[in-house]
Amino acid sequence: MSDLYFGTDLFSDFDRLQRQMASLFGGFPSSIRSGRFGAFPQVNIGSTDDSIEIVAFAPGVDPAKLDVSIDKGLLTISGERGDRTAGSQRRHAYLCEERFIGAFRRVIELPQHADPDKVTAQYTNGCLTVSIGKRETSKPRAVTVQ
Repeated sequence: MSDLYFGTDLFSDFDRLQRQMASLFGGFPSSIRSGRFGAFPQVNIGSTDDSIEIVAFAPGVDPAKLDVSIDKGLLTISGERGDRTAGSQRRHAYLCEERFIGAFRRVIELPQHADPDKVTAQYTNGCLTVSIGKRETSKPRAVTVQ
């Protein structure tokens, strides 16, 4: 016998189906975008033949307050984003405030073939781009057939 039952009230049936799906997938995010609510900065991670490319979207952050470090295979991006109205004399009573203000820290596990000695970081237009070179042994190479 099936757990799914469709009676005459379609909305209650959809509600029951939604609860069943939620209990089935309860501990897992539904997509990569819903992985961690409120994670800052948001990142894109990619790879080329020579490097691992990480772009952290951190608008409004002073580059002098950014810290990027690699230790034991973990890339840590930390810093602080200040209040953009801090210099203003006028204070608002916000009804909704969605912009994150304050200290942040994001830790990203790197693959084993990342070379911590080949790291560059550049902050441009609110985007922190971190490029981590790959170890020579992990790069693709052509093998001649004899």
